[in-house]
Amino acid sequence: MMTTASTAVPTAARGLAGVVVADTAVSDVRGAEGFYQYRDRSAIELAETVSFEDAWQLLVTGEPATDASRPPFRRRLQHAAEGRRSDIDAVVDAVARVTPEVLPGLAAAWPLLGARLALRPLYDLDDEQRLDDAITLAAATPALVGALWRCARGERPLPLLTDRGVVACYLHQVTGIVPDDDTERALTAYLIAVMDHGFNASTFTARVIASTGADAASCLAGALGALTGPLHGGAPSRALDGLDAVGTADRVEPWIREELAAGRRLMGFGHAVYRTADPRAELLKRVALRRGGARVQLALRFEETAERLLAEAKPGRDLHANVEFWAALVMEQCGLPRSMFTPTFAIARTIGWTAHILEQARDPKIIRPSARYVGPSVRTVAA
Repeated sequence: MMTTASTAVPTAARGLAGVVVADTAVSDVRGAEGFYQYRDRSAIELAETVSFEDAWQLLVTGEPATDASRPPFRRRLQHAAEGRRSDIDAVVDAVARVTPEVLPGLAAAWPLLGARLALRPLYDLDDEQRLDDAITLAAATPALVGALWRCARGERPLPLLTDRGVVACYLHQVTGIVPDDDTERALTAYLIAVMDHGFNASTFTARVIASTGADAASCLAGALGALTGPLHGGAPSRALDGLDAVGTADRVEPWIREELAAGRRLMGFGHAVYRTADPRAELLKRVALRRGGARVQLALRFEETAERLLAEAKPGRDLHANVEFWAALVMEQCGLPRSMFTPTFAIARTIGWTAHILEQARDPKIIRPSARYVGPSVRTVAA
């Protein structure tokens, strides 16, 4: 809530744009520079150089993985995914009887798993207990998502790959294929790049719930509800719709002109924060180009044409391809079906959510903003 100095009348910041609501040491996004970081490291550098598990450890503990700290952290992850397998299977079986959809299933699975594990409110826990709950839920998430996917297709979950990491195990569960190193690295780059991104809608939702002292599973379920919206995380697969509609390179410009003339939004272009190229999109473009293929060449043509025509149609807006456009290409290259794009995004973002939940839980102040009433005045009831 902001006030104008001249009148002192409260004014509402639409969408809370520009309003600082909390301090954080988890991540920072500098939209004008096209840069963002996790803790004290460039997020893009992490996505290009470290494992999924090491980036996870940095975000949730605040400390980089070392030769000494890496093994115990990974044992915690392994225990949550394998040691809790019977709990995960029980929850998946219960959820699969109600819905074949993965995202609604995950939203139901977290609270059920929390209840089965008797998770207590964050308010009643110390820092180490909160961390344990956060790791347990996040580590269970790839297994939950993969199992829900297979159950929706009438199949049983595959045995875990005991000699591979989280990303390879997830790809194996969804595709049925043990991924090669390049495919695993490609999806790892994507997952790390989207683990966190400032106070986006779902992260803010998680923090609001955490500020009430609720349990970690409730925080994650609320965050996922926000993520499913098409204006937030529900759009990666839609970025491919344009490529499908175009089909061939000669159709790119006519199709985009038709879309813009009709006033329709080009999915995968523009971002609420970045006023320059989205660094995540640039990273994933490099990943897609390295893997190659005709589809990628069509995407390059589409991106160049879309950015040129958007500059003509919306001068001064500086609209570029965002992370969703190239993320969709990379996930498609990795063999993931489109219905699994947003659930895969959720697996990555769960790491960021838990980092923010842990940070918010250390602040005893509940998040409770004000609103400016703009309805009618009170009317006197006639005698």
